[in-house]
Amino acid sequence: MIEFFVDKLKVKIFENRSLMGADAAREIAEKIKELVAEKGEISMIFAAAPSQNDVLASLVADKSIPWQEVNAFHMDEYIGLSKDAPQGFGNFLRAHIFDLVPFHSVNFIDVSATDPEAEAERYSALLRKNPIDIVVMGIGENGHIAFNDPPVADFNDPKLVKPVKLDEVCRNQQVNDGCFATIRDVPTHALTLTVPMLVSAPYLFCIVPAATKANAVYTTLNGEISERCPATILRRQSNATLYLDEKSSEKLGL
Repeated sequence: MIEFFVDKLKVKIFENRSLMGADAAREIAEKIKELVAEKGEISMIFAAAPSQNDVLASLVADKSIPWQEVNAFHMDEYIGLSKDAPQGFGNFLRAHIFDLVPFHSVNFIDVSATDPEAEAERYSALLRKNPIDIVVMGIGENGHIAFNDPPVADFNDPKLVKPVKLDEVCRNQQVNDGCFATIRDVPTHALTLTVPMLVSAPYLFCIVPAATKANAVYTTLNGEISERCPATILRRQSNATLYLDEKSSEKLGL
């Protein structure tokens, strides 16, 4: 394992994604137990993507985590899918963690909401009521965090949750990940937690495996900190750790 800092961001590189996921889960579990011992009930946000499979599986396997004291949220959701669509991020998280451990509560963004602005405000109110302690996240092929693609990302966004139009790179990623057969099947709009909402959490764990993310990882660590690559904001966070495997880190020259 290689460990170093880029600005304030801690970076850890592992030989493979299994080791990456296991280490991230171990550190997340330690933080959950520490915060629950300190505060009692805590709140967490989870990303929904195949990139998170390893860390989520390791978290579910850890029977020492006091999930009954954790309120769970997810960070984005498509607009316009049916409630039972497997591509829905709430449904993805049900299958990978939400239905597998005994959370205190699970708070879903409504994938079938007919008024996205109203749903954004409803979910914002839940987040205000349950201040977030931990975010478990990834980075998109275009450098997005949640669905804050470069055209809509705002490091000073006044909102907590907002409707957004998805850019083509982001929509193609959903095909590359095997979630949809063609880009025509991918919804064009979504609800997302904003950049300031995500980075306001005291602890950020960002898990990014696979060669498809190598360009985004390189830009995240070497590019200008700007909305052109939203993930660059992580370099301003002394409370964040980026976990990479040998493929996602292959362009770093290490």
